This record gives sequence, C-alpha cells and structure tokens, in this order.
Amino acid sequence: MSVLSLLAKCRVVITFNQGLRGGRVMELKKIVDEAVKHCPTVQRVLVAHRTDNKVHMGDLDVPLEQEMAKEDPVCVPESMGSEDVLFMLYTSGSTGMPKGIVHTQAGYLLYAALTHKLVFDHRPGDIFGCVADIGWITGHSYVVYGPLCNGATSVLFESTPVYPNAGRYWETVERLKINQFYGAPTAVRLLLKYGDAWVKKYDRSSLRTLGSVGEPINCEAWEWLHRVVGDSRCTLVDTWWQTETGGICIAPRPSEEGAEILPGMAMRPFFGIVPVLMDEKGSVVEGSNVSGALCISQAWPGMARTIYGDHQRFVDAYFKAYPGYYFTGDGAHGTEGGYYQITGRMDDVINISGHRLGTAEIEDAIADHPAVPESAVIGYPHDIKGEGECPREELLPDC
Repeated sequence: MSVLSLLAKCRVVITFNQGLRGGRVMELKKIVDEAVKHCPTVQRVLVAHRTDNKVHMGDLDVPLEQEMAKEDPVCVPESMGSEDVLFMLYTSGSTGMPKGIVHTQAGYLLYAALTHKLVFDHRPGDIFGCVADIGWITGHSYVVYGPLCNGATSVLFESTPVYPNAGRYWETVERLKINQFYGAPTAVRLLLKYGDAWVKKYDRSSLRTLGSVGEPINCEAWEWLHRVVGDSRCTLVDTWWQTETGGICIAPRPSEEGAEILPGMAMRPFFGIVPVLMDEKGSVVEGSNVSGALCISQAWPGMARTIYGDHQRFVDAYFKAYPGYYFTGDGAHGTEGGYYQITGRMDDVINISGHRLGTAEIEDAIADHPAVPESAVIGYPHDIKGEGECPREELLPDC
C-alpha cells in the first residue's frame, strides 16, 4: 500500500478499524498505520468501523461515521469534465512497478453501464450479485458503477465461497433472490470438489444469468456451473476483459435470441470492439481457425487513458508491440465460426485466481530479503487457482 500511495501522491486514506473475511479478523487500521509512516503526502486517514473493537486514533485519524453525521445528507453534485480522472487502479506489469491505470468520467461509466445491462440481460427490478472484491476492476465495474448506474440492486459479498460452508453462495442466492451471479472460475473449481449437494440444498430458481470472469473457464467447471448451478436453463456468459479495458470486451451475449453458447469460450466481441490476431512479425493473421496475439484495432469508450504519472510507459506497454493496435498481452484462437477463445497470457504475468501478478514484482519482493541473492518466479498449473507461483528453488538459499 505504501508504494502505491507514494506513486499516486495520495492525501487521504479511507479504512476500517478491522475487516472480516472467511471467519478471520484482519487488522486493517494497523496495516494502514504502518504504511502511512512511509507516505508523507497523506494528510488524513478516515476510519470507519466494521466491528466494535476500538483502535488507536492518531493525529491524522478521523472517525468517519461521526464526521458524516455532521454533514447535510443532500449535496449538489460536482460538475466534472468527461475526461477528468474518475479513479486509478493499480495492476501488475511484466516488469517494474505496478501500473496505475487511469479511467475517466464519462467513457468508463458509459461502458460499464452498457455492458452490465446487455451482457447480463439486466431488467428493472433485478438483483445483481457480483461476488468479486470491490478493489478489483470487476468489483469497480460490476458491483459499483455498472449496476448502480442502471438502477440495479447490487449485492456486496463479504466472505469466501466456503465460509461458513460450501453453500454460502447459493444460500445468498436463495435469501436475496439474486437474478444474475458473476464469479470467478477459481471459485467454481473449488466448489465443484465439494459436490452437488451444497448447491441443490438451496432454491436457485431466481437465477437467470450466470457469469464467469478473471481467466478462461475450463470445460468441466463450465458444465458444472451450467448444469448443476443453473439447472441447464440459465444463460452462462464467459467474459473476457481487463483492468485496462474498463469493461467486458468479449462475451457470448448480447447476441441474437437463442444464439449458441459454446462451453469455455468468450466468443463474441461487444459493440465497438474490433479484435484482431497478430503474428510474430506484427501482421494481422487472416482467415478462420487461426491463433495469434489478441489486439484491438479501434478505441472504445471504456479504455484506460494513461498510466498515472508515466504516459510513455502506457504507450510502450500497450501500443508499441503492434503500432496502431492495443495489445492485450493475451493470446487467442479465432474459430471457423468467427468466435474468439482466449488461450492465456503471452508475457511474464501469471494469472492466479483471476488476479494478474507480475513475476518481476514477486521477484523484487523476494530479493528484498537480505538472505536472498537472486530470485526467479515462474507459474505452474494449479487445479483450483489456474496458476500458482513458485520461486525457482535452485536460486534460493535454504532458509
């Protein structure tokens, strides 16, 4: 946190006294206190209370609930320019520091709202359940901005898929009558191992659309999600997108009524998204049943505008490899039917539980230890997480 605050020159931090997750208590305020010691730009820390536990309040700390109670509940909205910064979200890069991806006011909100409405078939009165962490781009776009802009009731999920038991998701669906459920393949693969009984214990008849996000979903997980969770009646959308794209770029819906959905495949570009596959020489790969580097050939509203404080890095990272095209860093296969299947990362970024982690960043953290002269990190197949990370043992001393 301290590194990101320094890069962004943050002046205010918002935190809880403690966090709760999967039966564990996380000392968030203590973590922030340590980080702020290294962040000279931080002037205030707003502290909300998730639990009744009292925490130390220092000179920078402000009790958030007390201050909010003093304010008028209605205020005039601030007028913003369409290209003013809305937020920045840090994501891993193949080299160096994390990248502060900048999204702006109008384009991002438009794209998040439109993709939420059309990909998930949102209708007035629907209850939308995205179980992603809000700090991830999926939480930004499909817990907060997209659903709320469309007037949906949005479920905020604070737990893990297996706490207090493996029926937690489906109990939530039954209790809240959720219509759309959006989660990660990692969680699906985990729950699959617990069997069907935890799913069938609960009424899931409210569900209309199921969604997958964060990594390509394998066919076994797709079939289980569709057949067991969705009773073979729910639309299942495997979505491909990135922090940098601001919203879903490839998904089976929207499409013509009754159009086919193929297991484990994102399939169709969203409106305004024009994918192309590039070969090693930087030329567009023509024809069907071909593979290549996945690029996008024209701008779209939700795309990131820059990397905060380093626009040249933004250009180099996304537009230098294939001039005139946005390079996603992923490989893809184009089918004979004109659909797209994502094949995985092409750079030194590994995908663990739907989260992209730069191997260089992990290596840097390991190398900071005084007992480590050199480090190298690679990904390895993991039946739950998709990929795992493991330092090469021959480069590390026994410790």
